[in-house]
Amino acid sequence: MLKIGELAKRTGLTVRTLHHYDDIGLLSPSARSDAGYRLYNERDIARLHRILALRRFGMSLADIGTYLTGPDLPLIDVVDRQIAMLTGQIDQAATLRSRLQGLRGQLAGGQEPDLADWLTTLEHMTMYEKYFSQEELQQLPLYIPSKQIEAEWKALVEEVRHLMDGGASPLDARVRELAARWMTMLGRDTGANPVLFAKLNTMHEQEPEVQQRTGITLEVMAFVLAAVKENQLAVYERYLDADELAFVRANLGRRDAEWPPLIARVRTAMDEGCAPDSPTAKALAVQWFDLFRSFAGDDPATQQKIRLALENEPALRQGGMVDDCMRDFIRAAMQALRAQPAP
Repeated sequence: MLKIGELAKRTGLTVRTLHHYDDIGLLSPSARSDAGYRLYNERDIARLHRILALRRFGMSLADIGTYLTGPDLPLIDVVDRQIAMLTGQIDQAATLRSRLQGLRGQLAGGQEPDLADWLTTLEHMTMYEKYFSQEELQQLPLYIPSKQIEAEWKALVEEVRHLMDGGASPLDARVRELAARWMTMLGRDTGANPVLFAKLNTMHEQEPEVQQRTGITLEVMAFVLAAVKENQLAVYERYLDADELAFVRANLGRRDAEWPPLIARVRTAMDEGCAPDSPTAKALAVQWFDLFRSFAGDDPATQQKIRLALENEPALRQGGMVDDCMRDFIRAAMQALRAQPAP
């Protein structure tokens, strides 16, 4: 049993902090001495470890309290998560250390380094950390400093901008080819992970500094998406009659902004082991079908033609965000929804 002062000293916390944890019911000592001193046993210390670990993960004290009232989280799981988080921080620190060593080498050799470029890199790292966890950053190829990736994107953006400034239309075959390359590279540099794609999309939309640095402005993104739409329509033309294609042309892309976050939520549900017949999966399937109907319409025959195209045409799956497993998950959730008795 440890007195509160001893526990504070051993953990680096203040006595005041431990008093606060006790006052809010987050960590109450298992016993008190005859003199009224708080006494903490091994179970209390294990709970404190969980609290401190969850704080490091960014959870508020209120959320931690709610979390700890649920099923007991094995301490080994908490430690595993800490190790994973620290591994990510170590990797990031190693990247920064490498850049600093390069900078020092230039200075030691009497060279004047390009400080603007170096500071831009640091700004880039900080910006990404606002939107992605350390674990996610390790899974995001676009985040890892790479001269080759940076050069490829810079060249592609310049090509797109050149055609835009020259008055080219998204119908132009050159623009459509660039749009296809864009989607392929985007899938590669997000690991075809829809969660990462959704966050990257949000970052670009909300951060003017990112748009300015990369050249991927909202106008450029809209231009590329319009060309992506034309590529999709060219495929659908082989499956649909004139009236069906006209409806799809009028409505395809109208709710594009809603797809990335929905796809990310579906992927998260799948990764967490959510069953297709669960309420969560059914709710996601309802949202999915609503978005599908927004461009496919309500005719079952037309919907089936579009599903067939989506299953058979790789060009409609550029980026790889929606794979066969996800389609099977949504299909099973829809079947479970139809099978449930009417209220």
